[in-house]
Amino acid sequence: MTTATALGLDFGTTNTVVARSDGAGGSQLIDFVGAEATGAVFRSALCFWEEERGWNGVAHDAGPWAVAEYLQSPLDSRFVQSFKTVAASPLFERAQIFGRNFRFEDFGRLFLQKLVTHAGGALDSRPPRIIVGRPVVYAGARPDPELARSRYDAMFAEFGVDLHYVYEPLGAAFSYAARLTEPATVLVADFGGGTTDFSVVRVAAPGAARRCVPLASSGVGIAGDRFDRRIMDRLVLPLLGKGSSYRSFGKELEIPGGYFADFADWSRLALMRNRRTLEELRKLQRSAVDPAPIGRMIALIDHEQGFPLYDAVGKVKRALSQAEDAELTFSGGGIDIAAPVRRADFESWIADDLRLIEEALDLALSRADMPTDAIDRVFLTGGSSLIPAIRAMFDRRFGADRIATGGELTSIAHGLALIGDEPNLTEWTV
Repeated sequence: MTTATALGLDFGTTNTVVARSDGAGGSQLIDFVGAEATGAVFRSALCFWEEERGWNGVAHDAGPWAVAEYLQSPLDSRFVQSFKTVAASPLFERAQIFGRNFRFEDFGRLFLQKLVTHAGGALDSRPPRIIVGRPVVYAGARPDPELARSRYDAMFAEFGVDLHYVYEPLGAAFSYAARLTEPATVLVADFGGGTTDFSVVRVAAPGAARRCVPLASSGVGIAGDRFDRRIMDRLVLPLLGKGSSYRSFGKELEIPGGYFADFADWSRLALMRNRRTLEELRKLQRSAVDPAPIGRMIALIDHEQGFPLYDAVGKVKRALSQAEDAELTFSGGGIDIAAPVRRADFESWIADDLRLIEEALDLALSRADMPTDAIDRVFLTGGSSLIPAIRAMFDRRFGADRIATGGELTSIAHGLALIGDEPNLTEWTV
């Protein structure tokens, strides 16, 4: 019987996945258990509600249980998603929920506690070595990696003692290497919720003393959440007042964009339901040239419609990966949307984002001193790798015959667990 020596934890912007090494060159995913469980994929989300027995007077749950709790009582709860995106932000210090302050590490620790609880005992006793994935470049404007490291350390302080951080695409590379039967130079492209990351890895033949050698990595803070934001910006925010005006001292001025930027960002939208923000919006509504759109924004915030609205946006994005045309449909908080959208339009909205992603790809190749034709295999992983415009970029650069996919949500966790068994672990850690 083999004994696990390492645990790989892919703490993602959208989903979190955990794998345990089997001590014999393989790894196994941790499945979560219970009525709301979704297999090995655990939604990176939290839901809070007031309860005396809760932490600091506020109770919480995480993962798909957080989604279920929110949907049961949306007006009496606060739903927080994509909180990983503020890990490296010096502008984020704390969020106030039901009058209590929560730092990033508070969110993180509470999230991990529920992750363990919903694993049904599989994580009660953990291997001594914990390998945590991290992006090559963190999301956000002017991200501070040292700040993110300190916050991650605080988040995982109670989770494991022998803690190591590895770039997420390297985890995917190690997972993909297990599928190869001959030496190859591999480019891994990991498309997450908050960041897109690249790694170039040289893979030796099976049985080699050193199977994988990392050569270079790069990344950019653009991924699935940014693509959602483009849909919000084009189809939703104009209905909420973006681009309209208000009156001030006899002048007509454009409504400040900060409210719309917050509304379009999952990590900030959930926190807009506070008295100060709502009072500011009501004051703005009274002076708006057309008060109805601002009224719709207030209603969406006040009735906690952020989650279903973003769920609708995510669905139309995924639909456009399967069809040339789709429709954004939403009804709630006094607003009804039925907006057709073509794949060609969506691709034009994200064109600048794709250009920056391709620049990050070029940087990884440059750092590895690898021309395009020196890459034997390209492994695409992460949910946004399924977007046709992204796949077309790699087909154009490398040819479809060199591209492999699979394990979009689980490959990183598998690879992180395998890296945890490596004798030369420091060559993989950040």
